[in-house]
Amino acid sequence: MKITRVEAIPFAIPYTHPLRFASGEVRVAEHILVRVHGEDGVVGVAEAPPRPFTYGETQDSIRSIVEKVFAPQIVGLDILDREKVHTLLNRTVGNPCAKAAVDMALWDVIGKVLGQPVTKLLGGYTDHMRVSHMVGFDTPAKMVDVVAQHKERYGITTYKVKVGRRPFTLDVDVVRALREHFGDTIELYIDGNRGWTASEAARALRAMADLDLTLAEELNPADDVLGRRWLVQQSPVPFVADESASRPGEVTRELLGGSATAVSIKTARTGFTYSQRVYFECESLGVENVMGNQIDGQVGTMCTVVFGAAYRGTSARAGELSNFLDMSDDLLTEPLQISAGTLAVRDRPGTGVDIDEDKLAHYRQDTDATLTI
Repeated sequence: MKITRVEAIPFAIPYTHPLRFASGEVRVAEHILVRVHGEDGVVGVAEAPPRPFTYGETQDSIRSIVEKVFAPQIVGLDILDREKVHTLLNRTVGNPCAKAAVDMALWDVIGKVLGQPVTKLLGGYTDHMRVSHMVGFDTPAKMVDVVAQHKERYGITTYKVKVGRRPFTLDVDVVRALREHFGDTIELYIDGNRGWTASEAARALRAMADLDLTLAEELNPADDVLGRRWLVQQSPVPFVADESASRPGEVTRELLGGSATAVSIKTARTGFTYSQRVYFECESLGVENVMGNQIDGQVGTMCTVVFGAAYRGTSARAGELSNFLDMSDDLLTEPLQISAGTLAVRDRPGTGVDIDEDKLAHYRQDTDATLTI
């Protein structure tokens, strides 16, 4: 079966409140829905969430690269020619989220044609993952409130706390308040989004040494080479590479260079194909993974759990699967449901999502016709 058409549809859905962290702030999910069409009317979908302050991509740039560069290159290829597809996509430098969305939409087509869930095609280890919720900047009292609500309503017991503010004591106070309020009933880890220097991060970790953190993610910039290595050597918990390890080569660099001891996998930036390569690399080196979140909507979140549930290593920790809860609406005919702190994959061909066309029509940002080849 051949690829017959590729669409890149911009849409915008407001968040219920601003999401703030060291590398930026978002108020509206201005994302791209990518659709890859195969013969016989089979359509695969995926979501591309632009993060200009992290990868340099915007909604406009993703739409443009998918429609004007990627689509003309891959239309006419067989849906199983994934290596050919990626060879063509990789002629273009960067654009990780655009490439990832095309890749995942293609996998969705393949799953539907073969009549198999993508998670089984990838590995089929389990049918669900525990959920971690990401908590953005706020006061200690408000962040305690957020955690209490999510713990009570959804049964979530793992939380990633955004840190990286100056002075760092603001964030230490938040983590301490969470630990004192909830005790050992929740797991806590921190993500600095490169907001601190190495020395600030070291002081913050010492100040939180008694708070039983399980991970520390991107506390200082990756290009602070010596400072990063110095910090990782003394980190009391696994130090997670996220933005600094956005593709397999960077994973190698960070791990072998001593700049990280764990790796976040985000399907939003490495799709399924390159996420596999990152996972297998980490598995062979005995390195832990976390399934990360790029503030995805429900389409992207389902892709994350589809991949994470496929392997023993990626399903061992709670995945960051809940930030669609911060969106005022979404695009699925059947919304995702977090229950007892877990999110399940769907036993359906492909990734298991169907788009509500009325909602897409309401939230889409383009008025001109999409590309047909």
